[in-house]
Amino acid sequence: MARSSFKVIYAALFGNLAIALMKFGAAWLTGSSAMTSEAVHSLVDTGNEVLLLYGIRRAAQPPDEFHPFGHGRELYFWSFIVAVLVFALGAGIAVYHGVERLLHPEPIIDPVINYVVLGFSFLFEGVSWRIALKEFRTVKGELGYFTAMRQSKDPTSFIVLLEDSAALLGVLIALIGTYASEALNEAAFDGVASIGIGMVLGATAIFLARETKGLLIGESARPALTRSIRRIASEQPGIEHVNELFTVHLAPRQVLAMLNVHFASTLTAGEVEAAVDVIERRIKSALPEVEAVFVKPQSTEMYQRARERKIPDQ
Repeated sequence: MARSSFKVIYAALFGNLAIALMKFGAAWLTGSSAMTSEAVHSLVDTGNEVLLLYGIRRAAQPPDEFHPFGHGRELYFWSFIVAVLVFALGAGIAVYHGVERLLHPEPIIDPVINYVVLGFSFLFEGVSWRIALKEFRTVKGELGYFTAMRQSKDPTSFIVLLEDSAALLGVLIALIGTYASEALNEAAFDGVASIGIGMVLGATAIFLARETKGLLIGESARPALTRSIRRIASEQPGIEHVNELFTVHLAPRQVLAMLNVHFASTLTAGEVEAAVDVIERRIKSALPEVEAVFVKPQSTEMYQRARERKIPDQ
């Protein structure tokens, strides 16, 4: 994990912790349900950063007897847990407080406290968001933000950015709810704001869960990497055709590759074995993220028959 990624997570961790303490104090003094939802939101985000750091350190553990390819997917597991917590705790508690306030409306005691705390929260969240955005820009390249998140194999690169974006939006909703409750003398707007915060968190959590679930189950490598693997294998003398190539990410920068290759019929068993060894070494040398390469001899005719069995009759 790059040092800059740790910087993003630590910035979010300490920022969210300070913000959560301020928001809980303001919620206790004012009785605002929107502020309570925001406080819980910041506390959940703080816990999320701790889980991400734990997942990163667990993923860095070396291979052992029971985990021959290492523990890289620990990062994907804990990233998925983060998404679940955002939905179950952040969104769930926010909606609960909002509904409670709608059923039992109570005026905000001192809205000025809310304005001050939310203002500082927006400032701190903005600093954390800017750091996360700068880091994500360096890894997304020329891709659009949404496309880069969908294609990313490193959930830490966008989880913090999405959390901070949701936090900024939540602060704005809380500000609007506080102002509407005071200006219109209607406490129900405080509850509506809390529900709005819950909906923002719910949408964020669903997106995070969907993306991290795919990584946890196993996603293939990017097309550019698979093309490079095919090219390297096809350039090896004695290879007539690269039939199938399967890749799967074990971690953000750890890929497992399996190839079915048609060797020339003139090659001896020893020559095939030597060619396989050369292919594996060349792929690993050119593409450091490829952790392991498995090459299986397979004739093109056998490959075609296997494909026909997989394709159902029209």
